[in-house]
Amino acid sequence: MVPDGLYYAAGFSTAGALLAWLTAPLFALPLFLAAAFCLYFFRDPEREIPAGDVAVSPADGKVIAVAAESPTLLRVSIFMNVFDVHVNRAPIAGRVAAVEHRKGRFLVASRQAAAAENEQNTVRLEGDGTQVTFKQIAGLIARRIVFYKRPGDLVRRGERVGLIKFGSRVDVFLGPEWDAQVRPGERVRAGSSVLARRKPR
Repeated sequence: MVPDGLYYAAGFSTAGALLAWLTAPLFALPLFLAAAFCLYFFRDPEREIPAGDVAVSPADGKVIAVAAESPTLLRVSIFMNVFDVHVNRAPIAGRVAAVEHRKGRFLVASRQAAAAENEQNTVRLEGDGTQVTFKQIAGLIARRIVFYKRPGDLVRRGERVGLIKFGSRVDVFLGPEWDAQVRPGERVRAGSSVLARRKPR
């Protein structure tokens, strides 16, 4: 459980208890339901991290695009709805080379324009002779991007590195040394789904 979920749930529960005491329990029901949803939304299950020369998904959700971003760069876009686990994980092991946060709009995250216009946090990881960049993108409801690491920090493949609250999107950028292992329409899980496999070296 992400601690934020406990804080939100406690707040809604306290407000619900107060409203039930001042009026009637029925009127407090929406607040208790909101508390229960927060506990569900901020769940953080353990995941089995695959071994080998692979990049894992940084997010739970549905793959909405696997497309060439440039002649040498492949983009995999993952859309997270409000029912997905929203904890983000490192796609590869290595060093956090750069973190760049940019303010922006809050368009529906599944739209391609969101990648360019929405508030976002871009992270570049470098390790074992490769680099993978992923972008946490805020959505229509998601207004808060969280990233726990700083430039220079070392991370393990599948390690928890942040989250985006209440529906959002993550784009992953892979160089020519990677072969994508997913297709649009597939569902992936952060840390355990293989997103790409390293080409033989």
